[in-house]
Amino acid sequence: MRTLLTAATTIGLALAAILGAGDIAPQAAPQSQSKPRILVFTKTATFRHPSIPDGVKCVTELLTPTAEVVHTEDSAQFTTENLKQFRAVVFLSTTGDVLNESQQTAFANYIETGGGFAGIHAASDTEHEWPWFAKMIGSHFAGHPDIQLATVVVEDKSHPSTAMLPERWPRTDEWYRFKRNPRTVDGIHILAALDESTFAGGGMNGDHPCAWWRNMKAGRSWYTAGGHTKESFCEPLFREHLNQGIRWAARLESSPQEK
Repeated sequence: MRTLLTAATTIGLALAAILGAGDIAPQAAPQSQSKPRILVFTKTATFRHPSIPDGVKCVTELLTPTAEVVHTEDSAQFTTENLKQFRAVVFLSTTGDVLNESQQTAFANYIETGGGFAGIHAASDTEHEWPWFAKMIGSHFAGHPDIQLATVVVEDKSHPSTAMLPERWPRTDEWYRFKRNPRTVDGIHILAALDESTFAGGGMNGDHPCAWWRNMKAGRSWYTAGGHTKESFCEPLFREHLNQGIRWAARLESSPQEK
């Protein structure tokens, strides 16, 4: 046995000398960490938007290069332990009362200890009776006129979700009005507003915010009122607005093809 071991050692040294140290196979590198995870939540208790599948598809396409997207309508996912695995939670046209009291507590704790929130369209028509959610979302849905073309005025281009947008951005959508003007809410930073002279039925006395962000202790919250129509999720600028808003909430870097 000793003779065999000596022979094997000699052969190994000889091969190393022939191949050179740089040609010897290195040890296997440790497996890379898994991608950050984003939870997309689409549960509805009142009106259900037909565009929800289009929105889920859009968000998945945008984030998949650098994150893993998990889609659910199961509010049982909102537990303290389960939420720890996600960098952000997206409420995509959720409506009505979708979380029970224990789920609300888990979600509020998740956000305030560093989690991210991104709300799309009817996210503001969700949890009307929950004061904490009202504070985080900035304002609740109060109504809307017919779907029509309007001009979005970008007020803050320093944010990643609006940096790519023109100062005046005409687009067609269902334009929400809100129960209170989010501009008057402490901690809300307005990103864009609608020019009410460009469409009918604005209903907010000429000051009509439609996208904003805020901090919630250690967490981040971002909201855009757009996204009612299926066509919205095919618009390059709106897609990039969503992409960068969600990435900002989740503290994800932009992938090269999205810059």
